[in-house]
Amino acid sequence: MSPLHLSPSAGRQRKIIHCDCDCFYAAIEMRDDPALRGIPIAVGGAPDKRGVISTCNYEARAFGVRSAMASARAVTICPGLRILPPRFEAYREASAQISAIFADYTEFIEPLSLDEAYLDVTDCHACQGSATLIAEEIRQRVRAQVGITISAGVAPNKFLAKVASDWNKPDGLCVITPDQVPEFVERLPVSRLHGVGPATAARLKARGIETCGDVRPYRVLELSQWLGRFGERLYQLCRGIDERPVKTSWRRKSVSVENTYPHDLPDLASCEARLPALLESLERRLGRLDSSYRVVGALVKVKFDDFTQTTVEQRSLTPDAALYRRLLGEGVARGERPVRLLGVGVRLEDLAEAAPTAGQLRQLSLDL
Repeated sequence: MSPLHLSPSAGRQRKIIHCDCDCFYAAIEMRDDPALRGIPIAVGGAPDKRGVISTCNYEARAFGVRSAMASARAVTICPGLRILPPRFEAYREASAQISAIFADYTEFIEPLSLDEAYLDVTDCHACQGSATLIAEEIRQRVRAQVGITISAGVAPNKFLAKVASDWNKPDGLCVITPDQVPEFVERLPVSRLHGVGPATAARLKARGIETCGDVRPYRVLELSQWLGRFGERLYQLCRGIDERPVKTSWRRKSVSVENTYPHDLPDLASCEARLPALLESLERRLGRLDSSYRVVGALVKVKFDDFTQTTVEQRSLTPDAALYRRLLGEGVARGERPVRLLGVGVRLEDLAEAAPTAGQLRQLSLDL
């Protein structure tokens, strides 16, 4: 991996754009086959093979179809849904075209996926230096050159830019200027914040907290006592504070593998029987990492037949098969029901950013 490269605008008023393609995979399919336009379509796995929806168009979303939904469930709530197998080569080609457009405006691009990225245009002189005009020009060029629509959010930081890009979807542009930040954040539902899932939202609502403005009377210590490490993050976000720079390359925090099984695993013994294959796959993936990482923890993910899921993890510099068996047992016991997906992984320490005395990636003892 290339060295970490951060945007140089820390300490100054930043201009951040978050670009997010609208239903990207489905948009490429409709672009390449106009007959698919206007009907509900999705990209994903087959319903009879326990497939999952990767993405869907807005016609399908009107029926309640969503990403990560089981394909069998999707065709039940949307009987006319047409599910297409993914064509990743076509998606990567379109993504490369879009990335080339971004690069005409700034070198500080942080890709989050094939269809989503942050751009720091603080020092960009195109469009008279206006981030709003840059974002609109990018949207027009993507439509003309790639043949799909892209939504964009413009704001002084990454948090608000990402919220803004979702504000007027699809094919929208939302701009939050620095002087608009306090009022915008005051009314922002906490459910729109990254990291606030249904469970956290319910806990906050039980205390009468539904908007960022409702959070502000609470001290950071109180929020940390309720929500752990996320409490401090919530305190900052609810004041529109986000000092994260745009990163032009990523360093790994973890490595994991997972598998969805054709038939539900009925008990712990059947789950344990799948563990060796998962650990073997994990070990192969770890073998592709360089020595600038160190394993610092192990994790097991369990998704049950009702699609609830749990993750169990423990800090360890030398995780072995026995540790994974124990974590698996804890995870399965939390649901006490059949299992459809298992995953195993490791947490990593990035030695490129750690102290020089830190160790290096070592071979794991995953033999059962």
